[in-house]
Amino acid sequence: MAETATHIDIPCQRCKVRNRAICAALDDEQIVDLNAISEHITLERERTVFFESDPADYLYNIIDGNVRIHKSLADGRRQITGFLYSGDFLGLSVAGVYPYSAEVITTTTMCRFSRKGMTKIIERYPAFEHNLLQLASHELAAAQEHVLLLGRKTAAERLCSFILNTAEKQIGGISDQRAKLPMTRQDIADYLGLTIETVSRTFTRLKKTGTIRLPEPDTIEIANFQQLEDLALGEAAA
Repeated sequence: MAETATHIDIPCQRCKVRNRAICAALDDEQIVDLNAISEHITLERERTVFFESDPADYLYNIIDGNVRIHKSLADGRRQITGFLYSGDFLGLSVAGVYPYSAEVITTTTMCRFSRKGMTKIIERYPAFEHNLLQLASHELAAAQEHVLLLGRKTAAERLCSFILNTAEKQIGGISDQRAKLPMTRQDIADYLGLTIETVSRTFTRLKKTGTIRLPEPDTIEIANFQQLEDLALGEAAA
């Protein structure tokens, strides 16, 4: 008589970001090993996940919520370098310390993995290592794009590019013309290298020209996608 396979029900198999997170490289049997080294944590708004230069003892996968990452400047100012969403991974480090600080901007649930345990998973499953290498490559590309954003684009081009990129990263994205902006206007200013006054004025101009709508402070609707894209590329006047 044939032996019946036993189904093991674990949280990872029910995770809503299972198919688009870093763990998508593992099959249902392999995910059992990953589940063994993970724990769920929930942090309230404005709590710190880790500080820049802290020992990088853990890695994180966002299940639900939003995280901002930033670096501190010598004069005490901050440069926000990115915003992370459900399914995103954070905590990669080459030097053994975190290269940036990470804070949650909405109540956020994450999977936390010990670095030692993750090293064993990487050694055991090459496909998982491949996903991590791809992630590192994407982070480098995003950093290069951010340098271009800060160095070559006008205020309107920066904000329009930000709106498009934010919409693309969210479920539904641009297809339904709506995106959440869980970060504050000050966060956006710090990310784009602008003042909060410039960000507010640019939002107002985009709204007046019918390019976007702002039904709620944390929600944006793209009313004219082509116009927004042209503005982001510097092919139209704000």
